[in-house]
Amino acid sequence: MEQEQINETIGRKLKDLRSRNGLTQQELADRTELTKGFISQLERGQVSPSVATLLDLIECLGSTPAEFFKEDADDPVVFHESEYFEKVDDGGNITKWIVPPAQKFEMEPILVEIQPHGTLEMDRPHPGEEFGYCLTGKLKVMLGEKVYQVKAGESFYYRTTVNHRVSNPGNRLARFLWISTPPEF
Repeated sequence: MEQEQINETIGRKLKDLRSRNGLTQQELADRTELTKGFISQLERGQVSPSVATLLDLIECLGSTPAEFFKEDADDPVVFHESEYFEKVDDGGNITKWIVPPAQKFEMEPILVEIQPHGTLEMDRPHPGEEFGYCLTGKLKVMLGEKVYQVKAGESFYYRTTVNHRVSNPGNRLARFLWISTPPEF
C-alpha cells in the first residue's frame, strides 16, 4: 500500500472515530494539544502523524491500536436503530447517523428531526452535493440568497457551493432523510 493510501485510510478511520464520539475537530485538537488544522489535514490524508501522535489520538478517541488497525472483514449491509449515532443540538433538533461507518463510504445518509420553527446550523460551502427527502412536516431550504419550500413527499438536491441551511417553518416536527457526498457530517 502506498503512503498516500495509508494516510487516507488512517485519516478516514480517525474521522469516523471522532464522529462516532460526537467530537468536533476543535474538541479533538484541544484534547490532544494539536491544532484543528492538523486534525483536518490528518482526516483528509494530507499528512502522516508520528507514531506517538497517532497513539495519543487513538487513546483520546476511546480506542486501542489493535481495534484501530483491525482489518474489516466484510462491510456491514444492514444497520439496526441501536447502532445509530445520535446528536441533539441546543434547539432540540436531532441528527441520527443511520449508517454508522458512512465516513468510509461515498455517501453519508442521516435522519434529521427539526423542532417546530427550528433551524439547523448554517453550513458553509464545501465540496460535494446534498440530497434530502422530506418525510413529515415542512422544510425551508436556504441556498445562498435563495429560499425553497419543501413539504412531505418532496425532495431537494443541490451542490454545496454556497452557504446553506435547512429549517422548519411549520408548527409541527419536520423529519427528513439527508444524504451528502462526500461524507461531511
